[in-house]
Amino acid sequence: MTVPEVSVVIGAYEAMPYLVTCLESVEAQTLPAGRMEIIAVDDGSTDGTGAYLEEFAARTAIPTRVIRQANSGGPSGPRNVGLDLARGRFVFFLDADDRLGPEAFERMVAMADRNGTDVVLGKVEGVNRGAPKSMFGENRERTDVFSSPIRYSLSAQKLFRRSLLTAHGLRFDTSLTTGEDALFTMDAYLRADGVSVVADHVCYYLVRRDDGKHATRRGTHVRRFDSARALMGLIAERVPPGPKRDLLLLRPFTVTLLPQFGKTFLKDTEDVRQEKLALAKPLMDAHFTPGLARRMKVLQRLQLHLVAEGRTDLLDDVNRFVAEKKAPEIVLADDGRGIHLAYPHFRDPAAGIPDSVYLATVRETVTVGPRPSTTPRARGVRAVRRLAGRFLRRGGPPRPPRAPATGPAAVLPAPRSTTRGAAAAKEKKPV
Repeated sequence: MTVPEVSVVIGAYEAMPYLVTCLESVEAQTLPAGRMEIIAVDDGSTDGTGAYLEEFAARTAIPTRVIRQANSGGPSGPRNVGLDLARGRFVFFLDADDRLGPEAFERMVAMADRNGTDVVLGKVEGVNRGAPKSMFGENRERTDVFSSPIRYSLSAQKLFRRSLLTAHGLRFDTSLTTGEDALFTMDAYLRADGVSVVADHVCYYLVRRDDGKHATRRGTHVRRFDSARALMGLIAERVPPGPKRDLLLLRPFTVTLLPQFGKTFLKDTEDVRQEKLALAKPLMDAHFTPGLARRMKVLQRLQLHLVAEGRTDLLDDVNRFVAEKKAPEIVLADDGRGIHLAYPHFRDPAAGIPDSVYLATVRETVTVGPRPSTTPRARGVRAVRRLAGRFLRRGGPPRPPRAPATGPAAVLPAPRSTTRGAAAAKEKKPV
C-alpha cells in the first residue's frame, strides 16, 4: 500500500454546515488524491456530522476513514485518535469549521522536503475574525522558535512530520479543554529539526462560526489558568533558565494569563478576583523573572507586577485608566538614563512601585507619545529613547547620552488621542 504524503486529521463535533466546505477544500488540493488520506473523527455529534462524513467517504477519491465515538469533551481526544491511525509522512490537523487554501499541501510539503524541516506553518487568513500575522512577514526556509515570531502561532493547524511526533510520543493533553494545541505545538517546535514558514500564499482560512461555537471561545478562567500552567511548565522543563526561557514564557504570560487581569477583572465578583489571584500566585512565583519583565511593554509589566503584589486596588486604577483610553505622559528620568510611561501611581510614594516597572521600550515611546521636535531637549529625549531600548534589549544599564537633556525630569504631554500617537508611529519608524 502506498504511503500517503499527508494524513489530514479532522476532529468534528456539531460541524455542519461548515464541514461541507472544509472537505471540499481538501478535495480541491493540487496534491493528487492518492497522495493524501483523511481520518475524520465524529466526536458524538447530533447534527448529522457523522452521517455526512460517511457519505463523503463513500464517494471521494481520497482514501477516507471515519470514526464515530461518544463525545470526549474537547478536541484532544479526536486528534489523538486520528494521529494513532495516520500513515502519512506528514500530519495536518484541520478543524472542521475551517478550510484549506488552494495548493496548501503541495507548497507546504515542498517546503518541508526542500529544507528537511519537521514543522511547516502556512500563512493564515481570518474569515470574519482575526488571524496571526507577525510570523508571516516573509518566507522562512528554516528557522526555530527562538529566532522568529512562530512562538506566537501555537494552534495545531500546521504540517508536522509524522516521524517527529512518533519518535517523541507527542500527543494532545486530554486533561486540557483549552490551550491543548499550544502545549502540543510548543513541544513540537522545541523538538523539531527546523521549522519552515510559507508566507507568500494563504494556506489556511480561520472561519468564525455564526453560531458562536468556535473552539477558541471555550473554557472558563480556571481552564485558562490550567492552560497557562501547562505551557509554562513545559517551557521550564525544556529550556534552561535565562533569556531563551524568558522569551518563550512571554507568550503564556501575555496571551493567556494577563487577559484575566485586564478589563474583565473590573467586572469580576470579589470571589472570582481572589480565585484568579490565588491561581496566578504560584505561576508568578515560579516564572515571573526580571528578565521576563524587561521584555514586556510597560502596561503588561505594571499589571503583572500588581498581580504579583496582590494590589488589586492599584490594578483597578490602571485598568480604569486604560478603559477610559487615556495615554500616559512620557517622562525623561532625572539622570538621563531612561524614558518612563507614567501610568497611574508612577512615583507615588504610597504605592511604592519601582521606576523600573514603568521603563519603556523605544517602540512604546514613539507609539504613545507625540512626534519629537528638533529642539535640543527633544534631541536629548530621542537619545534617551535609544538608550532605553538598548537597556531593555540587552538587560544591562546603558551609558548616559553624549548630549543629555539638562535640568529636572522632562515631561512630554500625552497626545490628545491614542489615534494621533498611532499615526505618528506609522509616519516614523522607531529609532
